Amino acid sequence: MRTALRRPVTIQYPEERRELSPRTHGAPGLIWDNEVDEPKCTGCGLCMRECPVGVIHLTSVNNPKFKHGSTRKRIVEDFTIDLYRCIYCAICVDVCPFEAIEMTPVFELARFNKGQVVASFDDLVDFTGTRRPDSVWSPHAAPVPSGAKE
Repeated sequence: MRTALRRPVTIQYPEERRELSPRTHGAPGLIWDNEVDEPKCTGCGLCMRECPVGVIHLTSVNNPKFKHGSTRKRIVEDFTIDLYRCIYCAICVDVCPFEAIEMTPVFELARFNKGQVVASFDDLVDFTGTRRPDSVWSPHAAPVPSGAKE
């Protein structure tokens, strides 16, 4: 009888969502440095080497903004993570010397095709939500002369 009188605990997902804990451990994401309008990642590849399942792939190039406001000699050109195979262990976060990767609360990544779960550079930055909407960053952008507006 006591069970029949209890309020239901069913949540009508996805219309209603439970509040996530601040320590929710979802997909990894890249952090954006808004001071110089570029990612914090320098493309050192340490996260790629330490990943136990080898799902991180990145390439880096010389930074065109170096000596024009940026302190990073190299910058990431392309960064992808196969989230279908990722085990969300956060080793990439722990080994990053630049604190450029963090675990985000993003976990709703179901797709109909396995190939669609490969997160691109822009997806990973969007997971963290740290990039300004007016950012027009490109790894091949010409350096901005000092004193000129971007």
